Amino acid sequence: MRVAMYYNNRDVRLEELPKPKIGPSELLVKVMASGICGSDVLEWYRIKRAPRVLGHEITGEIVEVGNGVKHCKVGDRVFVSHHVPCGACRYCRDGQHTVCETLRTTNFDPGGFAEYVRVPKINVEHGTYLLPDEISFEDGTFIEPLACAVRGQRIANVKSGHTMLVIGSGIAGLLHIKLARARGVEKIIATDINENRLKAAKRFGADAVIKAKEDVPAKLRQLNENRPADRVIVCTGALLAITQALQSVDKGGTILFFAPTEPGVEVTLPFNEIWFKCATLTTSYAAAPKDIKEAIELIRTRKVSVGDLITHRLGLAETGLGFKLVADAKESLKVIIEPQR
Repeated sequence: MRVAMYYNNRDVRLEELPKPKIGPSELLVKVMASGICGSDVLEWYRIKRAPRVLGHEITGEIVEVGNGVKHCKVGDRVFVSHHVPCGACRYCRDGQHTVCETLRTTNFDPGGFAEYVRVPKINVEHGTYLLPDEISFEDGTFIEPLACAVRGQRIANVKSGHTMLVIGSGIAGLLHIKLARARGVEKIIATDINENRLKAAKRFGADAVIKAKEDVPAKLRQLNENRPADRVIVCTGALLAITQALQSVDKGGTILFFAPTEPGVEVTLPFNEIWFKCATLTTSYAAAPKDIKEAIELIRTRKVSVGDLITHRLGLAETGLGFKLVADAKESLKVIIEPQR
């Protein structure tokens, strides 16, 4: 079968691998659509395991079913989660599924930028969801990233009456904007360094936008009745963004750090100021099963529309172009790979 083999962001090659063979309790899924995630182009994160087939935002059709699989059959349209928790460890029992050690080690074989993937037993049991008729294969690739936003806003305790500042209007920031708008957040203000993404933020629900190189805390006050934001969602690991977030949260507010810095980066924290503000600083990584189920329902009911975020649809042989588009972060929002093309 054909796969797109990742070596680095500028070197993604169309290669051949044997079609995976499934065992008992496993599935073989024909990949119909696979989104390129922003994390796919974080070279410091990905390149240490190269060469490999990436791609984890997938939808497809089941073509083979192993003995013992009960809840799905050949021909079913599915979304498959690559990372799944065990559901039994102390972290899972405490509701902290995304720090479960099992979740960090699970995946499908070989990756979503391939014509077929083998879904291991644990992913079949805890991470395979029937795709509702109302959700296309393309829209289904947003289930995982939207679920991550769902979890993040749940952790940050986002409420309808809040003012929200979204720092970074890439695809993660735009999903946060759409989700916050669906939840009735009172005012949403977004930032970015890219003019096209600022326009996208306005188009998809932000009430106002701020250029990231401006004095964001001061501009925020001008736009928000001389008040900082109740919730700040940081969708970039840039140090300037982190500093702006710390200066932009209101008393009793919360900052959600939704993206990592590179390893080894240290951040100076104005601890006394944060302490007196009674502000909460928190983080969010990945999504739990409950978040995935909520994301599916939000997309199914069109409470959060996602198809309008797609700017590029490419065949498997064009995956290298897709990586370039996402890494350059200029003209693209969401790039979808269709491996059967």
